[in-house]
Amino acid sequence: MSATGTIDRPLTHDPQKQAPMTSSTSEPAGSATPVFFPSAAPTARQNRTREMQLAPEALARAHMHERLREVDAERQAVRLVAARRMQRRAERVSLRARRALAMAVMH
Repeated sequence: MSATGTIDRPLTHDPQKQAPMTSSTSEPAGSATPVFFPSAAPTARQNRTREMQLAPEALARAHMHERLREVDAERQAVRLVAARRMQRRAERVSLRARRALAMAVMH
């Protein structure tokens, strides 16, 4: 039994052993990619450097770093609002205490 692979589950992961994709007859002539020759696979991949392969990781790391920075800024803003609220409350309490002390001294 000769099982053929699908796009999601290819028969082999070796690109040199995979059949090239051919254009269908319903597509316009210039829209399909040129016919791929398996012998050209090593030369086609020579421009894939280590940095290019690690680019998605670096992008994800930069995105997470930016999100953490945003979260820290948000947390600091919430702390600042809470500190200002407590400061206003302390000022009101202090003013009330000064008034009470002045009233006590006056009588």
